[in-house]
Amino acid sequence: VQLVESGGGLVQPGGSLRLSCAAAGLTFSNYDMSWYRQAPGKERELVAFIINVGGSTNYAGSVKGRFTISRDNAKNTVYLQMNDLKPEDTAVYFCSAYYSTIRYWGQGTQVTVSS
Repeated sequence: VQLVESGGGLVQPGGSLRLSCAAAGLTFSNYDMSWYRQAPGKERELVAFIINVGGSTNYAGSVKGRFTISRDNAKNTVYLQMNDLKPEDTAVYFCSAYYSTIRYWGQGTQVTVSS
């Protein structure tokens, strides 16, 4: 199983980024998908979650209204649209796939919000 994130980078406060996570080696439509992030010296935290079918989502309070998670089961890909980025959004962002008791992680992509 491989989860490969892309789309991270350096952006100014107020800017936008779109993260992608391409999955391979699993039946993508079976898996609930999530984005987590981990800032230096802090624990990994859940940012956004989308169920396998139907599109139901949930967000951390700190990103609600600014971030949008979506998925394309035909492309085995989950996205995180991040708008109005703030310096406190700086972190490594990880994609995660979960089904039953199985969880897979990607390698992460760095997002840095700075002027």
